[in-house]
Formats: sequence, structure tokens, C-alpha cells
Amino acid sequence: MPDIRVIADDLLDLAIVPSFTDLGPRIRRRLFGWEDLDRLRMEGRVVLITGASSGLGLAAAIQLARMGAELRLVVRDPVKGEGALTQIHEAVPGSDVRVYLADLSDLGSVRGVVDRILSEEERLDVLVNNAGALLPQRQTSVDGFEMTFATMVLGPFVLTNGLEPLLERTAANTGRARVIFVSSGGMYLQGLHLDDLQMEREPYRGSVAYARAKRAQIVLTELWARRWRDRGIAVHAMHPGWADTPGVEASLPGFNKIMGPRLRTADEGADTIVWLAASDEAARWTGRFWLDRRPRPTERFPGTGVSPDEARRLWEECERLTEGASRS
Repeated sequence: MPDIRVIADDLLDLAIVPSFTDLGPRIRRRLFGWEDLDRLRMEGRVVLITGASSGLGLAAAIQLARMGAELRLVVRDPVKGEGALTQIHEAVPGSDVRVYLADLSDLGSVRGVVDRILSEEERLDVLVNNAGALLPQRQTSVDGFEMTFATMVLGPFVLTNGLEPLLERTAANTGRARVIFVSSGGMYLQGLHLDDLQMEREPYRGSVAYARAKRAQIVLTELWARRWRDRGIAVHAMHPGWADTPGVEASLPGFNKIMGPRLRTADEGADTIVWLAASDEAARWTGRFWLDRRPRPTERFPGTGVSPDEARRLWEECERLTEGASRS
């Protein structure tokens, strides 16, 4: 017998607008009887979150602290990092939180924080790649890369590969480790564009650069999942729907104004991040793309699919671009 709940959920997902707004989690919570996150315990587990000073990253950090996780926040701005630390301690007194400073667009900075984490941390149960950048005009990183591509593709590529030994050691000792990429539904509108990954041959549009970087994250997620399948490291991507965060307000003011009453809260947007980090069910899978605690397709429109050869070429291009950057 078909599960009516699944059919209803799939129809909701196809409708896009109600699926991505605050209606999505509220309907699905009732359909599937979601387990309360507070009942999922994280004592003794170390979770590292990039872009954790506000928005989804901070919301996820506070919820994970409530569940007992030990938090490691990677932030670019030390003042905002201290502010996030204060907010977490106010919400969860006595929580174990450390702040690491790094700019994900600066590959030298990323390598530096990798070295520091490897030397200071004994385990890493969950890595959440959340940092993002949606810019109105083209900007260039210190390494000469388009800023959005550097922040959301090259920086996480160096960070995730650099932390592989710690993730693998944790998985060997505990039976599991996880990597989670916070993507976006906007990636449905874009393919890879391997001939112009940094939008150098066409007029720059920040929203397009952002969506293409998110598509690249999905492809890399699937590649890491295959590479690490037998090492106990699960790799997932998710998208939070349309959430009311400082980043959306600053980058998409028109969209934020129109959709404001129907935007998800940061907690609603972060729910699946936390669930993927903590639930036993999520540990049984790897290489999937999630919205509201259910796996979703990664392709919806013609021309946005990615072949195995294109995926391989993306990985090789990331290796090439990061190999010499910011090395003395």
C-alpha cells in the first residue's frame, strides 16, 4: 500500500513555494510525527560549524548545545565570534564552546585553522559546512578567486579534506562521523558550468554565482560519500528552505520583504542540520540531499544534471586550484 503521508509530502515538495516556506516543516512535523530534537543526545560528541556567528549556523549551534554537544565554531569576525559565544552560553550555561578564527575564502587561513584543529582536538564527530556568501557585485579573494566560489567551494574543499584524518579517527573509535553541507534550493536552477566556474565569461550575477556554488557543493558531497563510504564517515547535503536570517535580509532585501511573513525561523531552517548531526537514521545513509528530514532529488530541470565525468572534472579542478594557493 502506498504511504499517503509520503505522497502528500512529495506533492508538497513539487509545489516548491509552500514546501520552502514555514508551511513545509509545520505540515511535515504533523505528517511524520517528528521526534523532538531535545530527545536526541549529543554528550561527548564534538561538532564543528563554519559560519556560526549568526543565522542558521548559530541556531544549529544553540540547539546542539542544548543536546549536550561540544561546539567548535569557525568564524571570520572575532567580535561576532565572541557575540555568538555569549549567546550560546546565555542559552545553555556551562556549554563547552570554542571559537576558531578563519576566513573560508582565504585558503591560507583555512589551512591554518585545519592545522590548529588537528593539533588541539582529539575527535570530530560532525563537520557542518555552513559558511556562505551571496554578493551583489563580483569580489575577488586574496588568492584571486571569485569570492562566492572561494567561500563555498574551494574553502570547504580544503577544510573537509584537511580534517579527514580527525573524522576518520573518530569514526574508527566510535563507529561514525558525519559531514553536512548546508546547500540551497536555488541550486535546482543551475548546473555546473565547468567551462566558467567563476563566472568570468558572462555578466556577473550574485544569485547565479551562489546557486552554481551550491550545485558544486551537492556534487562534491556525492563524491566524498563514495570515497568515504567504507570509512564510517557519512556525508550529506541539505537545504533549509527559505529562512529569515541576517544573510537573506542583507543579500536579498526584495525577496525578504515579499516573503517575510512566510519565511521560516532560523530554528526551523536549522532543524534538518541538527537532525542529520544527531539522529541514528541519518547515520545509516550517505550522499543524500535532504529537506525537512527527508531525502530529495537533486535535479528538477533539464540541463542541470551532472554526469560522472563532469563530477570527476569538478573534483580535479578543485584540486588544481587549491594545490598552490596561499602556500609559502
